[in-house]
Amino acid sequence: MKHLITIVLAFGFFGYSCSNNPIESPTVDKSTINVGVFDGHGGSQTCVWETVEAIKIDKEMKVRLITTSDIANGCLDSLHAIIIPGGGGSRQYLNLGHENHNRIRNFVAKGGGAVGICAGAYFFSNTPGYASIAINGAEAIDIEHDNRGHGLAKFTLSDEGKNIFPELATRDTNYVMYYEGPVFINASDTINYISFATMESDVHEEGDAPANMTNDKPFFIGNSYGKGLVFSTIAHPEATPGMRWLIPRMVRWTLGLEYPSYSENTVRPTLFEKEILFTKDMLKRESAYYSTLLYGTAEEKVEALNWLEANVSWDAKRLVQGLLFDSSNTVRIRAAEYIANSEFTYYLPDLRAAFKNEKDENVKAIIDSSIQFLESM
Repeated sequence: MKHLITIVLAFGFFGYSCSNNPIESPTVDKSTINVGVFDGHGGSQTCVWETVEAIKIDKEMKVRLITTSDIANGCLDSLHAIIIPGGGGSRQYLNLGHENHNRIRNFVAKGGGAVGICAGAYFFSNTPGYASIAINGAEAIDIEHDNRGHGLAKFTLSDEGKNIFPELATRDTNYVMYYEGPVFINASDTINYISFATMESDVHEEGDAPANMTNDKPFFIGNSYGKGLVFSTIAHPEATPGMRWLIPRMVRWTLGLEYPSYSENTVRPTLFEKEILFTKDMLKRESAYYSTLLYGTAEEKVEALNWLEANVSWDAKRLVQGLLFDSSNTVRIRAAEYIANSEFTYYLPDLRAAFKNEKDENVKAIIDSSIQFLESM
């Protein structure tokens, strides 16, 4: 199992808006940071799981799932920050309803933090003809090509972004999973955002979208909204091994809190050093490998897992869980390594169950190593 390590540095940050007015950081009780992750219709189940698991990296944060009824019943009063995860922004908008949209706006305006991930960033935007609540100052364009593609995208940080993520400050280019996220430009409203990072990848092949649409557009943005702060990411750090820690860091920025160090196993920006954008041929191969995981020989299953991991398959991690209980020792070993290397901590209970039931001592040792690695994050 390949585990690359990097050194973590932590610095504080107070940003500035595009109009050069200070982004004022709210005052927060630092004893426990209560974070709610929206779990409603329209949210991708994987995105919800991975967002919750990413927040758990920060030991001072307590995370809970919140639903439409929770928001209507006043749960925001007990939270410091909320996260709208990936999925479908318009469906999340419809699931919440106008009164809950206003509750979210009021929560932020009074000093709460808000992080929008992909569809959540769409939801926060001010996009004509799209279901959005207009709290981040951005407008999504080319929405007719939302299925433009996905893969490991490259981005560069602005000076302000380097202050938020100093662990990445010496790197010219970084890589995070992107999956059909919004293409942002400035909206014609009174909210000014600052760009913390710029998208450098041109993603367009899967949905036959126009070329040169995503590159040179905002990747991470932040802004004030009343007394609160909003952070929007068009991509999925929570789904990227070595970069999941960016999510709790974003939450801390919205609350004006200091940036603690996370473990060396958690902060691994050098894990990926190249762009991997899925082509139509790669999609076909990925789909074929899903059948291999169902019906292939042990050798074929291992070959499939090797390719899926090397290409950072978005969906494959959901399929590996059952392979921990495969009849083949080799497959069980590779499945345990895959889950650890993917940092899919949501499957820690399955790893523990597999360890408890494993009879082969060599397999048991690998599973134990995978458990220890994930528990160290």
